[in-house]
Amino acid sequence: MKVVPYDESAYHMDHPMGTVAFNYLLSGDDSETTENFRYVLGRQEGDFHMPRHRHSLEQIRLPIVGDMNLGEQGILHEGEIGYFPEGVYYGPQDDPLGDPKQLQLVLQFGGASGLGMGMPTDAQKADAARGTRRPGEQLMPRPRYADVIKFDPANYNYLPVAGQPGVQRKFFGAFTERALRIEWVKIETGAQWVSAEDSRRFVVVLGGGGVVADMRVGYLAAVQAEVGETLTVTAEQDLELHVVAVPPVLLPEIPQQHDVVISRGAIEFETPRDLRKAEAVAASNAARRG
Repeated sequence: MKVVPYDESAYHMDHPMGTVAFNYLLSGDDSETTENFRYVLGRQEGDFHMPRHRHSLEQIRLPIVGDMNLGEQGILHEGEIGYFPEGVYYGPQDDPLGDPKQLQLVLQFGGASGLGMGMPTDAQKADAARGTRRPGEQLMPRPRYADVIKFDPANYNYLPVAGQPGVQRKFFGAFTERALRIEWVKIETGAQWVSAEDSRRFVVVLGGGGVVADMRVGYLAAVQAEVGETLTVTAEQDLELHVVAVPPVLLPEIPQQHDVVISRGAIEFETPRDLRKAEAVAASNAARRG
């Protein structure tokens, strides 16, 4: 189990477009591409622009401060949750810097396709070496959903958790054949929430304070519990938790078909022209930073 307190000083300018600072809460193992993940807080430091694109990974986003412009899909408002399925297009994005700066909680992880976080496989590297696939090209999963899925927690009810007095949950949904789950858990002062299941669980504190694994946790602290591990959270004051449960990837005996696309890293652009435009924006941002 990992418990990571929030550190306001831990932001780094790591985004390829040069206008978002990342605070890395939890990270997986790059050698474990199928089950790999990263959990970050992204703070906008300048005007943000991104062409319409898609990813070979899954994303769950929660704007903590400010809204996120999804382009054709509208706005993901502050406090709403967005599920960005692997292979689904969104954008173009155009987000001027706000005051206060936009802050977003972002979980990225490999999806049900088994393609993971977009790291090149040994076969892809071999194809590139033979010249049968260009360096940077990736497999992109066919989307399981037609669009980004947005939901407003304010429109859901908290319901009691059976056998755990003082604990309630808002269940937002389970997705794909993997059955990944998104919910909020509320724990009254003095109560305990106990979670033991065959899923990796990611938990971020949205309000209140308590104790996990003998460590005190407060606002924006992050917790990672592994498959089969018992997670016990005790509320010292009313706690509200953002919870994502991700079961292991199970693949069929006969693999599904995937598209091969022009890509850079985990991001795929619809046309080479979009890719050139993104690179030009990144270069301009870098030049402004001096």
